[in-house]
Amino acid sequence: MDPLMNMPSFLDVAILLTLMILSLSFLFTAYRIIKGPTLGDRIIGLDMLVAVGIGFIAVIGVKTDFYLYTDIAIALGLVGFLSTLAFARFVLHHGDSSEYFDEKEAAKAEADAKRALEGLE
Repeated sequence: MDPLMNMPSFLDVAILLTLMILSLSFLFTAYRIIKGPTLGDRIIGLDMLVAVGIGFIAVIGVKTDFYLYTDIAIALGLVGFLSTLAFARFVLHHGDSSEYFDEKEAAKAEADAKRALEGLE
């Protein structure tokens, strides 16, 4: 029996390494979403989580040779992009008071956001 027959291929090793790196990225991103400290950090974390999910879908598609997963990854990318735009619009309209510890500073930031929004219209 040939000992080279039992060795994993380069693609198998690359897939395993990629899944490990994506798993670490998922953990760090989940930490940033939970920890914050601002709403903007959480929004960027959710956008990064979508990107990591797209990476997982692509790697699983390569591993299983079922390339329909690529279409699913593209659809997830579009939904992630639209959700990031919706969150950004929400922050634009309502402001982000999560970074202020003082209620007076938070109220001033909200007033500044309303004035900026009125200036855009």
